[in-house]
Amino acid sequence: MNDFFKIDLHTHTCASGHGTKDTITDLAREASARGITILGISDHGPATMGSAKPAYFRGLSVLNRQDALAGSSKRHPFGVRLLLGVEANILDKEGHLDLSDEILASLDYVIVSMHLPIYTPGSVKENTLAYQRAMEHPKVRIIGHCDDPRFPVDYDALVSASLQRGVLPELNNVSLLSGSYRGDCRPGAICLLDACRRLNYPILLSSDSHGKEQIGCMAQAFALTKERAFPASLIGNLHPERLPFSIF
Repeated sequence: MNDFFKIDLHTHTCASGHGTKDTITDLAREASARGITILGISDHGPATMGSAKPAYFRGLSVLNRQDALAGSSKRHPFGVRLLLGVEANILDKEGHLDLSDEILASLDYVIVSMHLPIYTPGSVKENTLAYQRAMEHPKVRIIGHCDDPRFPVDYDALVSASLQRGVLPELNNVSLLSGSYRGDCRPGAICLLDACRRLNYPILLSSDSHGKEQIGCMAQAFALTKERAFPASLIGNLHPERLPFSIF
């Protein structure tokens, strides 16, 4: 297995800020060169400082409708299946998100994540409940970097709720990089993998690449699955037929 996976659904363009200048086209071209076949664009929701405004995501929804009318011919640039989504911010303990239901419903998928200072960390019970409430939105498909020690959760309860709602927890490669700004995410990542194994439920590996440089690269995340003897059959990137939602 090389460093690159053929499915990467957590990536960011210049619309997320963070200094990158790469566009959707740049990411799609690089994905093609790396053999990635399904690429998800999930720019940060508008509550993130410097990120795109709601109008950007509304524009993606227009593109979705245009492609549907054109038979989705535009959704395979450079031979890559392109999905258009968002990494929405969980705003509060009630699980509210930072885009309207109208816009969220028009996108291909939604990742929900907690970020400082947008979400104020609570207790394990409060944080877990916030994720569970956010997952009630029908377009939510992925829980982003829930290994973050700043937002402790009950992993068994979180994965159980994910299973019930058809949402995938994410093993985030950036979380496992040395010196990650999120702190030491390794203990949380291990607890997440162990909970998924106990419930026989898939996990999704993601690059969380900001720009084209790291798309498809999940070396640290994959290494941890091997270290923990996590079943390859439960890695959604390797077995997309096991995903609880269609990405084709």
